[in-house]
Amino acid sequence: MIIGTNLAAQSASNDLSRTSAALTKSLAKLSSGSRIVNPYDDAGGLATSMRFDAKIERANAAKNNVSNTQSFANTQDGYLKRVAHTLNRMSELAMLSLDGTKSDADRALYDNEFSQLKSYITDVASKEFNGVDLFSSATVTSVIDSEGTSFEMSGINLGSSTYTSVTGGSSSISSTTTATTALTSIQGAITELALNRATIGAYQSRLNMASDNLDATVETFSAATSAIKDVDVARESTEYSRQNILNQATTAMLAQANSLPQSVMRLLPQ
Repeated sequence: MIIGTNLAAQSASNDLSRTSAALTKSLAKLSSGSRIVNPYDDAGGLATSMRFDAKIERANAAKNNVSNTQSFANTQDGYLKRVAHTLNRMSELAMLSLDGTKSDADRALYDNEFSQLKSYITDVASKEFNGVDLFSSATVTSVIDSEGTSFEMSGINLGSSTYTSVTGGSSSISSTTTATTALTSIQGAITELALNRATIGAYQSRLNMASDNLDATVETFSAATSAIKDVDVARESTEYSRQNILNQATTAMLAQANSLPQSVMRLLPQ
């Protein structure tokens, strides 16, 4: 019997170190919810999941961009709906002024309302959305996917000559002559407005599709990264229980191994 080197205790100690490390690793996985606690657990899976996580974050940021651009387009269309009602009323007033049974005094009353409606359209033309002009010739550019694809919306310009021919200072319905000219200008503005709203409708449709695509991107890549790094709780719980039992057994055996040299004392003379 050798007492200088307790090989049994050394072996049990090594086993205890291994089971303790495995128990700690299993506990870390269960507490974090991740199968990959350290890079050496799955270096390739970690690299892939990091790329997927970055793509998901970019997609969420792009989703925010799309949402803001949708709000911009919706705000534009909301104002243009009111402009459409305004132009319709202005065309009605122009028609009333062309009535030969009306006096110039009657036309002056119509013209007062006509002037107020012109001011309303001029006011709408200067509206902004978060500091960005809603109705100018400037193109609005945004990013609509996780790869940085640009989307451009051409400017809806209420300051174009088609609209200013209606809202300009010379536009009036105070006489049959000016009312005829105004009516022609209003008809042209209504046609232009219809094209503008159709353009916005196309942009809204494209943005809706982009939003749906981003939702699908986030969903599919979240599922993919989950499959790579999320821990299987049932399986890992079983492993944790196994390592816990081994750890307790190894601890007990280490205690037994450490006590073996004491039996040598029985061989020594009293």
